Amino acid sequence: MRLYLIRHAVTAETGKRLSSADPSIQLSSDGEAMAADLAEHLTAVDLAAVYTSPVERCRQTVAPLAVQRGLRPRKIGAFAEADYGTWLGRPLRSVFKLKAWGRLMASPARFRFPEGETLREVQWRAVAAVERLAESHRGESVAMGSHADVIRVILANYLGMPLDLIHRINVLPASVSIVDLAPSGAVAVPVVNHVVDPGRWR
Repeated sequence: MRLYLIRHAVTAETGKRLSSADPSIQLSSDGEAMAADLAEHLTAVDLAAVYTSPVERCRQTVAPLAVQRGLRPRKIGAFAEADYGTWLGRPLRSVFKLKAWGRLMASPARFRFPEGETLREVQWRAVAAVERLAESHRGESVAMGSHADVIRVILANYLGMPLDLIHRINVLPASVSIVDLAPSGAVAVPVVNHVVDPGRWR
């Protein structure tokens, strides 16, 4: 299976606060344009299925891809953003000032978001879901719309990277990363954080 990992496109809140599973946040007009550009960029890719985090901004990002192929995005709860607990909805600039943020950056593998998940728990659920998809889509290509931290922990798993180093992986809005999973168990990660038109969105 070839898995196209797609981070959701931008919203009015991207880079401003920890939105997590907030269902009210939609793509901005720029985000909608990014999603359309991404679908155009991947026109030649033969996708057997399109999956998405249950969060609306992820579904909106992969919707143009699915429409092109007459597919319906299927929601998978395991691809939802990390549960940030009491940090959910807080402005990033206020979170950056917390001592706990320093601990998260230094030792993400051991950090638990207050009343929320650890990134290790996010990795367990997300990778387990990827492995199930690999079983049901042998020899096929599928796309999955999700969130930066979820994509980071999946990539770290297949790169054999310690979870404490995941912040070295950049995952920009509407970027594409690719993981190849063979029935033999062989794994390759040929693409990380590919952006269709980086000059337009930075």
